[in-house]
Amino acid sequence: MRRGAGSKLLPSLGIVLVAGGILLLAWFGWLWFTPGPSPYRYQLAEEGDVSKFPKLGLEAWPDLTISRYEIYTEGIGQPLASGHAARRGSGAPVLLDWENRTSELIVSTDSKLSELTKLALAIDKHAPRDAVILAWWDTSRQINLLSGRDTLFKSHVGEPPIVPVLWRDRAQAVRNYENEFWGARASDEERSRFQRFADALLAEPEKGAAQLRELAGTRGASGDAYVAIHVTDLYKLGLMRPEQFDITYKHFPMEGNMHGLIGYLKQWMQDNNFITYTLQSLDDNMVRAYFLREPKSAETLIAKMLPFTQSQPLDLQPVQLIYQQGGYWVYKIPSRESAQAEPVAPSSSASPADSAASGAEHAAK
Repeated sequence: MRRGAGSKLLPSLGIVLVAGGILLLAWFGWLWFTPGPSPYRYQLAEEGDVSKFPKLGLEAWPDLTISRYEIYTEGIGQPLASGHAARRGSGAPVLLDWENRTSELIVSTDSKLSELTKLALAIDKHAPRDAVILAWWDTSRQINLLSGRDTLFKSHVGEPPIVPVLWRDRAQAVRNYENEFWGARASDEERSRFQRFADALLAEPEKGAAQLRELAGTRGASGDAYVAIHVTDLYKLGLMRPEQFDITYKHFPMEGNMHGLIGYLKQWMQDNNFITYTLQSLDDNMVRAYFLREPKSAETLIAKMLPFTQSQPLDLQPVQLIYQQGGYWVYKIPSRESAQAEPVAPSSSASPADSAASGAEHAAK
């Protein structure tokens, strides 16, 4: 009798374990699709037309509605970050600038609106009306709003989510909240296209430029296509593809002269086994240095397009530097026929590129 009872107990126990495993999987699935609330919230601080925000320098766009948002989290009374967004009519809002007030980045990287408006005005003045601009999805939305030019990305792709390390396990909740807040959610096709854009930036220069040409396609009578890169794209790319692009950043105070800072940067780079760096000016008192550790990262198209100590953007041939403003570097993507022609050395009298020279040399010192 005991033997029979034991033999009946084992199958019953197996059924219970299987059922428990299914319930556990279902619970994990529920957690994935119902990840809980975002660890932060946006709070509207101020809103109005352009005339209400005279310090922003948006007089050229009087039809925009401007909103200033602050980010708060539970238990902290002060905002963690703030920024301005703009919308035209009933369109979805577009983030224009951002200021982080903690040592870790939240939602977006720091940016200066004055640099963006100068870039947009230059594009509006010099780029053909039917030109297409390739850029990171957030920069693409800004350029499209302010210059009216066609951009490869017009929706809120939302990748990668930028949150402090302590909130990384709530990345899905952040994605859901960001998509709901900003609207204009990207389609699967646009998300796939954005991954191809990231592939191009991570490729070696010749291959990457060819991939950018393919993404741009044939648009408009002029057929002109450009790619705009901002130095903060380095961090976003490393966050999205850490196994392919090994990058880190560190803040340094602007004390004394620039030569003293450069000497300290070089020493810090050598002490920590990095091979190259570039700089972003945050304000008059602080710079952010981006460091690359692996030689393969330094050989990517994006690293060659920005003024790292081992890069020469003015001499880059697969894409051609035409404009630089602050952290923005704009390149023309040559047509397939131009790319196959004999390379031509940059002209020393090419005024748009000349404006980039001081930035490239500045970081290379």
